[in-house]
Amino acid sequence: MNMRMFRFAGPPNPIVALAWITVIVFILVGALAPWIAPHPPTAQTLMMRLQPPGTEGYPLGTDQLGRDVLSRLIYGARISLAIGFVVMLLTAVVGVAIGLVSGYVGGIVDTVIMRIVDMWLAFPFLLLAIALVAVLGQGIDKLVLALVLSGWPGFARPVRGEVLQLREREYTLSARVLGVSPLGVMFKHLLPNIMPTILVLAALDLGSTILSLASLSFLGLGMGAEVATWGGMLASGRNYVSSAWWLAALPGIAIFLIVMASNLIGDWIRDRYDPRSPFRVAANQAAAQERARREADISSPVI
Repeated sequence: MNMRMFRFAGPPNPIVALAWITVIVFILVGALAPWIAPHPPTAQTLMMRLQPPGTEGYPLGTDQLGRDVLSRLIYGARISLAIGFVVMLLTAVVGVAIGLVSGYVGGIVDTVIMRIVDMWLAFPFLLLAIALVAVLGQGIDKLVLALVLSGWPGFARPVRGEVLQLREREYTLSARVLGVSPLGVMFKHLLPNIMPTILVLAALDLGSTILSLASLSFLGLGMGAEVATWGGMLASGRNYVSSAWWLAALPGIAIFLIVMASNLIGDWIRDRYDPRSPFRVAANQAAAQERARREADISSPVI
């Protein structure tokens, strides 16, 4: 595989740069939550309940139990991003492995796997996650398992489509003729060439996972009520929209920012890696023109 395709050349995009900064800031905030949160996320001060943003000691106000909204947002970022990255990694591993096997082996194996994927995709992602959480119960491990079981077809089907095209390429056929094992062909020749697709799917999956986690927490199917989650904050703040707007608005803004940033990064990765994208076409044309100019300079006689 030509690794030069991974170079991030071209003019910087301020929107994409802002998306990267947003994700990095959320990661740092979540990682440093115990040190930067002004209060414990579960500490209650009933005398300070429903204080508006700007209150001394409570920059973003307090909720109906007197808990600091800023601290709960910070710890909510930690939980959302930690679960989001774990689910994204596990979903990618399971989905990519199944898609590789299905596309490369083909035949009855491919047919059976794709029919299972079709049945899985027949159920809306969130509805399937809700059903699995309701069956498995509450808890971080069960929540992760439910989200992974709900999301793996989103990786398996695109990966299988890419493998169906790549398995007939010359380098794949040559490797098979030379006696390379099927696992060697899949992981040494096919997997590196579908990595751009996997990266795009992973970036988009992070946003959808965080959104699904917030939805489950909003419905009371995530973690316990004592855990600070953005969806739980939205659920508890919906009854105070008219009197305490910040309880629902601030976690909603946090969810919007991280989901939008991850989607923008996914689109940016797709534009960088997809040879059919306008960015790649323009970059290839510019590179061809630059090569032609250099060849002309070399071939021109020196006077």
